[in-house]
Amino acid sequence: MKALRCLFLFVFVISFAANTTAQSRQLQKTDSVYRLIKRHIGTNDANAIYNLAHIRFKQSITLGNFRDFLFKELFSLGAIKQDSLETFVNNLTAGYKITFDNAPMLLTISLAEDDKLAYFKLEPYKAAPTTRPIPVPTSNPLKSQTDKLIDLVARRYIQKSNTFGLAIGTLIDGKTNTYFYGETKNGSGKLPNANTIFELASISKTFTATLLAWYINQGKIQLSDPITEYLPDTVSVNLALQKVTVLQLSNHTSGIPGLPNNFTKQINYTDANPYKNYTKQMMFAFLKSCTLRSEPGKSYAYSNLGVGLLGVILERVSKKTYEQMVTAIICKPLAMKSTMQHLPAPLAANFATLYDENGLPTPAWDFDALAACGSLKSTMTDLLLYAKANMVNTDSKLSQAFELTHQITFDCDAPVALGWHIITVDGVKYIFHNGGTGGSSSFLAFNREKNIGLVILSNATASLDATGTGILKTIQ
Repeated sequence: MKALRCLFLFVFVISFAANTTAQSRQLQKTDSVYRLIKRHIGTNDANAIYNLAHIRFKQSITLGNFRDFLFKELFSLGAIKQDSLETFVNNLTAGYKITFDNAPMLLTISLAEDDKLAYFKLEPYKAAPTTRPIPVPTSNPLKSQTDKLIDLVARRYIQKSNTFGLAIGTLIDGKTNTYFYGETKNGSGKLPNANTIFELASISKTFTATLLAWYINQGKIQLSDPITEYLPDTVSVNLALQKVTVLQLSNHTSGIPGLPNNFTKQINYTDANPYKNYTKQMMFAFLKSCTLRSEPGKSYAYSNLGVGLLGVILERVSKKTYEQMVTAIICKPLAMKSTMQHLPAPLAANFATLYDENGLPTPAWDFDALAACGSLKSTMTDLLLYAKANMVNTDSKLSQAFELTHQITFDCDAPVALGWHIITVDGVKYIFHNGGTGGSSSFLAFNREKNIGLVILSNATASLDATGTGILKTIQ
């Protein structure tokens, strides 16, 4: 069966693993909407499903077209025999495997800010990737018990048919160890190394938080400042935005949507490289009349747009580009020589080929206005330097900025610091962020009291969350 088209308000987010409590609450809301959809599928009631949708969804498709889609592509499949939740990504998007009389299908949905349906996609269900029977190459010496335990966890990820290269770095009591698996490009036979460059995706947000903390300590900006102080007059007239503070952009409590509703209207938009041509002009055009999905400061809702906007504000404060700020304030002091948004030719040669969920090559993501939410690329060498600098407190200005980013700023549903999140693994709390694009995945966590840090990078979109938490359990 051909892939079926999607009917939805498009929401493209960089991966994030939320706190369990917050995730369960959002999943309960999403699951309740799914149960209503399931009931209406049983009665072929297209109108009732359409009535579950958010206004922006309805603006994207008429009731007539939606009814035509449901009767041709969904109701015609017969009665639902079995169904199960398969995925819940980004604390936002739920995928349900639905078995009809014939082949199973995957129904993917997510909710808008008012718990109305915002995303609806039906497609043939794809079985989980197969497992490679022959162990992929590794630099892991398998000498210590820790080596062997890490290998056991890493194999669960890298032996899948849709994963190719994996880099793992640990910081334990001041000692660094690295482990590399697979290939930088399928069929190349080239093992990743400490200088292989990967996309960081949303780990970039922690760099953005550090820049914010730096300028706070310099007296250039304050967490309590209304964001409208730093926006064009045409945008600051929006009364909703006047209630949003700089802090709320960084800790995802601003109420600003995850992505703007004009996101896919950028020039030459493609799912494979979705952020490339989204400009500041488009951002400001959306913001000047946007509504918030919640009251600022009251609830957590992950927002790539919010952090992207924070980056734009910092550019206006500093008179520098995002990449220039990252280089001058973070990378040069830490001797991080391969962390940047745009790779020059000599470094581009070290960039790993990226692979999508089906194990097929896919392009890297490029960024314009939303650079601060996920544009950086880096190496294991640099990320270990970055993790160590976050773990070791010194008297430097950069260390003081790191210290500020670690302070809890919101602790209602999901504990959030300034850009960083807090996760708990077997009773141990870690300062954490992860990331993912269409062809990469990343994971960074550390606990300063236990003197433990972990960095994992992959050139496949398959999530590293289970690998990261699995390794933390073995080393803590």
